[in-house]
Amino acid sequence: MKIAATSNQAQQAMHMLSKLQSDFMTRLQSISEQFDSCAQFKSIEWLRDAGLHGGGVRFEAVEGSIFNRASINISQVQYDDLPDKSFSSATALSTIIHPLHPLAPSIHIHISWTELKNGQGYWRLMADLNPSIPDHKDKAQFDLCLKEVTGKYHQQGERAGDTYFYIPALQTSRGVSHFYLEGFNPDSMTSGDFAKDFGESVIQCYCSILAQKLRNAEPPTAAQKAAQINYHTLYFYQVLTLDKGTTAGLLIHNQNDTGTLGSLPARINRVLLASWVDITPAPQDELIKRFLKLLPEQDICLITTPLKTQIAEQIRAHYKVFPINNRNQVK
Repeated sequence: MKIAATSNQAQQAMHMLSKLQSDFMTRLQSISEQFDSCAQFKSIEWLRDAGLHGGGVRFEAVEGSIFNRASINISQVQYDDLPDKSFSSATALSTIIHPLHPLAPSIHIHISWTELKNGQGYWRLMADLNPSIPDHKDKAQFDLCLKEVTGKYHQQGERAGDTYFYIPALQTSRGVSHFYLEGFNPDSMTSGDFAKDFGESVIQCYCSILAQKLRNAEPPTAAQKAAQINYHTLYFYQVLTLDKGTTAGLLIHNQNDTGTLGSLPARINRVLLASWVDITPAPQDELIKRFLKLLPEQDICLITTPLKTQIAEQIRAHYKVFPINNRNQVK
């Protein structure tokens, strides 16, 4: 049993984000049905400290539909029973969708409300479109959606997003359209309404792009499949070496490792990953070497659930040797 946060704002955030989670899954199922795929999602629950400090549930797509990987996570962690902690609660929706067809772009969305014991709180909003094979029309549609829903905050979020998802070692970005606001409270409307509108608009826009891509797509070619796996390798690299949210989630606790790593695609190119070791700054080059030791000795590797657990363990082991607060190059 999960014990929920007592704050009214945290409860409202949980209600709003849970509805976004359900609506997104329903939309994805509907799109899948249009292509005779009938995507099924299984519900997986996890508990923080046996539920004493909350937990979460994720909808995870069952293999065999239109998805390579799909995970829609909702969580709420609270420390109402620990007066010495300044942190009160964090309520979050975090989702990554990797479609099976190489021409259909992936999407990452994160919306969270964090509240402190002094009553102050803030939102964290992220959305980024991640195509394996870029299409300027999709980017333009997604960019316009972000601009319309975020208004005067668009340039701020776009700049921060472009910085967050840039990969210096590879001199490229993860994704083509980025938006990121941290420690955010809008002044033009209630913050919950802004976050709700943001989530609804991004989900609707992405589902429109996804349905259009699948409607017009021919069976993928070998070259398109290879491009997708190579891009998924870049995604794997960025998430595990640079993404602050993923790293923090794994270092704080080990009670939801497979959920935290739900963003990892199904397959990556081990040869390509290995080629990036020498251009990766220390100490993150050592982290890549740890991953390579875990991966099977084959060109294309399947990222299984047991492998995700091993990856999480290696990340924690790495940061014991190279603490983040002592390493400016670890983002």
